[in-house]
Amino acid sequence: MTVFPEASRMAFAAAYPETPAQFAHGLSDHPLLTLPALVALAARLNSADVEYNPGKLPIGIAPQDVPAPRLSIADTISSIEEADSWMVLKFIENDPAYKALLDETLSELRDLVTSITGEMLTPQGFIFVSATDAVTPFHFDPEHNILLQIRGEKIFNVFPQANEEIVSPEAHEAFHLGEHHRNLPWTGGFAEKGNAIALAPGDALHVPVKAPHWVKVTKGPAVSLSVTWRSEWSYEEADARAFNRMLRRAGITPASPKRLPGRNTAKSVAFRGMRKLGLN
Repeated sequence: MTVFPEASRMAFAAAYPETPAQFAHGLSDHPLLTLPALVALAARLNSADVEYNPGKLPIGIAPQDVPAPRLSIADTISSIEEADSWMVLKFIENDPAYKALLDETLSELRDLVTSITGEMLTPQGFIFVSATDAVTPFHFDPEHNILLQIRGEKIFNVFPQANEEIVSPEAHEAFHLGEHHRNLPWTGGFAEKGNAIALAPGDALHVPVKAPHWVKVTKGPAVSLSVTWRSEWSYEEADARAFNRMLRRAGITPASPKRLPGRNTAKSVAFRGMRKLGLN
């Protein structure tokens, strides 16, 4: 099975790693991505790797304010519309069948990725199951990401990853020291700075590292597969952010890490050295 036709590979290559881009994929009818298959997968995964929430959440919400789910994991998936929920099955690579699916999907892009950002590190997969009108709140992620829409429709609202009026340097830094959840504060003034991208079955979307985004399902039940990986650059960026946090604590206002193709090797090496010495 071909996941990404040549036109999709070329669209991805032209956009990677810093530009959001929409292209086609061929996984919409894959048997591992049906609702019954996902119920079975959820039963096999560690319960800590299944996150589920009420669907109608505000765009910006603190994690401690998210209401607790009312149903079991299996019942939530099986009746996702009636449950009015959204959920994510995390680290699907821990299941052999889904690891094979993840590896097959990423293998079709590996040559393009490695020629630009080097080896694909720490490949991981996430599956989202959501009801109509469900909102995934405003947040960012530290991985390179391609979201494949399998079932249903959604609007993916993505924002510039380097705009510090949207996400402050301090929020980036706190995130990489485990002091800040991935969810981000939202104000209405942000809306005009983003790009609203409509996704239907067969659509894929490349999302750059740390690009803030929020998502709303317009036709459910919706199923999406997110395939992610890290690069040495993404790990350097994380370390540089953490090092900047230490500098800020010392009263120094540091420069933000460089975006690709820039590198952040010096700060990364410094932070890794201090971490080894227990000074972080």
